[in-house]
Amino acid sequence: MDLEFTDEQEQFRASVRGLFERRFGPDYVRTCDARREPPREAFQALAELGCLGLNVPVEHGGAGATAVDVAILLEELGRGFLDLAFWVFRNVSHGGHALTTHGSAAQKAELLPRFAAGELSICFALTEPESGSDAAALQTRAILDGDRYQVNGQKVFCSGFRVSDYVLVATRTGEDKHGGITALLVPTDAPGLTASPIETIGHWPLGTTLLAFEDVEVPADQVLGVAGGGWRVITDMLQYERLCLSAARAGAAQAALADAVDYVQQRHQFGRPIASFQAVSHKLADMQVMAEVARMLVYRFAHRLDHGRATARDAAILKLYVSEAYKSIADMGLQVFGGYGYTMDFDIQRHFRESRLGVIGAGTSEIQRNIIAKTMGL
Repeated sequence: MDLEFTDEQEQFRASVRGLFERRFGPDYVRTCDARREPPREAFQALAELGCLGLNVPVEHGGAGATAVDVAILLEELGRGFLDLAFWVFRNVSHGGHALTTHGSAAQKAELLPRFAAGELSICFALTEPESGSDAAALQTRAILDGDRYQVNGQKVFCSGFRVSDYVLVATRTGEDKHGGITALLVPTDAPGLTASPIETIGHWPLGTTLLAFEDVEVPADQVLGVAGGGWRVITDMLQYERLCLSAARAGAAQAALADAVDYVQQRHQFGRPIASFQAVSHKLADMQVMAEVARMLVYRFAHRLDHGRATARDAAILKLYVSEAYKSIADMGLQVFGGYGYTMDFDIQRHFRESRLGVIGAGTSEIQRNIIAKTMGL
């Protein structure tokens, strides 16, 4: 595996980082977080930069970029503003990747150029009140009536719905646990679809919702993939999602670490910077190791995706380590901030709040360990 980036990739990284430095710095992030407002200006700026169509094929208005390129983008976005990264990741994963890989010719022609231009956004609805880690136990049902499906059920913990135009919904169309699942593209303003906000401790700008489907009609041509083939679409998309989420969290972990390093060099106690105390400096050293290993795992997985060698175990190892590393870095960072870290005056509190989701959402750390153990024959 070649860990060196091309000149073009380094220029791309610099252009994304420069966007934050010029226009969307820490004050912008804090304002969006405090006001619980989506970063719409930053999202549109990324569209103008060509970032939103990064992995969309060239013939559909994108750049046709690699998984490594996507990881570079999301690492930089995570470093600057994690919620912005999560908005973009959904377009890249549930939009660009899922549609390119599984969409019909008509779906690609209609939707991909609009995702690439930033005209559309998409979110994903899988988890239900009674199906979380056992995701395939879902009960939201879609019944085919002529050329339309009628959808009824509930989805919970759907993030990003408030900024989305489409929601990709996992529905049950048959009794086989995995073979009876169909993925449907549903407009977020479809009659009969209602969203109720769920209060969470983090990720406020995009919000989290409970979705209720009451006789929601969806044309049959809005199936993504084939009817009954939704589980294949979902598992493929979740593997790509784990790259995106992990790259963003690896970037956020680096930001939390940088904040902590800066703080311990400025904060004085007993007549000297607290960075000079071994109890503090060793924490920062451990955080540095975790941040670097997380980053290495991100690009190893991206490289394997690009060469068709990524496995379920690779994805589980990546997701487990990076999410746990970000949580640990944020927690240790808050500790070195002391009482100030517990206030809302420093960004470390946001990292502390938002890193906690990583070991729960999109597959808990326990589920990742189950996957890894299974591949070991255990």
